[in-house]
Amino acid sequence: MANLLSARAISKSYSTRNLFQGVTLHLEEGERLGIIGPNGAGKSTLLKILAGLETPDVGEITKKRALRLWYVPQESVFPNEQNPLQAVVESIGGDELEAEVAASIALSKLGFDRFDQPFGELSGGWQKRVAMACGLVHEPEVMLLDEPTNHLDLEAVEWLENFVLKARMSMLFVTHDRRFLENCSSRILELAPTYPDGAFEVSGNYTEFVRRKEDFLISQEAEESALANKVRRDTAWLRQGIQGRQTRNKTQVRDAASRKAELKSVNARNLSPSKRASINFDAVGRKTNKLLVMHSVEKSMGDKFLFGDLDLELTPGRRIGLVGPNGSGKTTLLRLIDGELEPDSGTIKRADNLRVVTASQHRLDLDPKLTLQDTLCPVGEMVEYMGKEIHVSGWADRFLFTREQLGTLVGSLSGGEQARIQIASLMLQPADILLLDEPTNDLDIPTLEVLEDALLDFPGSILLITHDRFMLDRIATEYLALDGKGKIKEFAGFEMWQEWLKKPAPKKEIHSSDEKRSRKKSKPAKLSYTFQREFDGMEQAIAVAEAEVERAEVAVNDSAVMSDHQKHAKACAEVASAHNAVRILYARWAELEGMQ
Repeated sequence: MANLLSARAISKSYSTRNLFQGVTLHLEEGERLGIIGPNGAGKSTLLKILAGLETPDVGEITKKRALRLWYVPQESVFPNEQNPLQAVVESIGGDELEAEVAASIALSKLGFDRFDQPFGELSGGWQKRVAMACGLVHEPEVMLLDEPTNHLDLEAVEWLENFVLKARMSMLFVTHDRRFLENCSSRILELAPTYPDGAFEVSGNYTEFVRRKEDFLISQEAEESALANKVRRDTAWLRQGIQGRQTRNKTQVRDAASRKAELKSVNARNLSPSKRASINFDAVGRKTNKLLVMHSVEKSMGDKFLFGDLDLELTPGRRIGLVGPNGSGKTTLLRLIDGELEPDSGTIKRADNLRVVTASQHRLDLDPKLTLQDTLCPVGEMVEYMGKEIHVSGWADRFLFTREQLGTLVGSLSGGEQARIQIASLMLQPADILLLDEPTNDLDIPTLEVLEDALLDFPGSILLITHDRFMLDRIATEYLALDGKGKIKEFAGFEMWQEWLKKPAPKKEIHSSDEKRSRKKSKPAKLSYTFQREFDGMEQAIAVAEAEVERAEVAVNDSAVMSDHQKHAKACAEVASAHNAVRILYARWAELEGMQ
């Protein structure tokens, strides 16, 4: 395959801050290269350098002659009054009639059936499609995408995956979406100070990357141990008496100094992965089993009916993933639980002194004109966390902020840094129920993993809205799906919801409810004796299978198991097998039910 785009030993710094040093990468025809790394590693800057929008301090960028390349930034800002056709035509220039034809074709390929809808009426997912259409009209050989799944709903993310997989062009994308990396990447490169050359590259998907990375870190720890032993021997030799110093070989002295410097470098790299945000949510510790009960709740917003006849009971340990298209009422449901909105009908009963903590996807509570210190600690210099007082600099350090950053204005911080500030605020609020509306936006993968661990340890109830399917799989014990047409349905797994979406809608019945009831009663049973016995035992079989899922999930999160690569791999396989057994039982139950 021909090489289209290369970076050789490039470095970039801003002021006194080094983003990356000595990074080398290449992109070949047909490749899909995923770039990952912690916040602040310089991923977006690297993309801009490859796009020609910035220049490296050191190193060189080489491109195929006359390479057609298009860069899609994280946020593509279009005027609210402009429409998709106008935006794409503007990106083409030249003859207006020809540009309109080309723009119409590109927009049609990306699913548009209307080209004149103002941007003010389009969701983030549809605006992202317009940004990509602006590139498609130029027939690029390479497309660079910066955080393409950020702020998209699940439907838009899945559309984007299909687009990436079917596209003929080469792609290079920066993302923290682990499922997107799993499904779309042919190669992954991580920018991080953990690695000798500032980057680590693996051919394959995210699962393969995690496996190879773990092997590398283990080998690097072994290298540090071996070097430490050599340095100890060197130190003992250098401390010998005067006679030893007179006969000492100068080459050996230089080698000893070199090994000591190398040990320091390896030690610094091995310490790098352990520097993560420290996240633990403060739970109230309530003994009440029923935290909140919703009965026959109905809600509309304006003229749109969102849902009705909703029954929901929140208890400690229940973790619900809310799924459904944009506008289906997911955020409205969180606002009902929080007490910000009242239902049109039905009842909501809350436990006495119920504590509900909400994380908003818009982060409206952050004042960009305040400093980091005043945001983390509005009064004085101490914050109270779990009954203890912590100095604001120590509290900031938990979220990877330095003492020097305390005077920085919040508005000048990155999206990932602002996301960590919001998590810090949440942790100071004891809660019975956590309501999380797209908490993963702008968070890097290490912080996502720490956040997931904290949520799994939280003893209260969680309702989670996120486009991060990896997080949904790990956190949600069940799913509540809103279809956008007023209906709500519960599912035991994400795949079951996906299968339900693909089923054709049932035909409308014209019978009255009384006629349907009498028809149901008089309907003869079709199950044989054997099938009926199997059907009657289904609930018990599913309960046993779900108990096995819980046992397997406890085992896979055991620290002793996690520290042993082979045991952890086996435990992960057991979790997958247990989940699959539950899915098979539910499918069989539905099949038997349909035979009656």
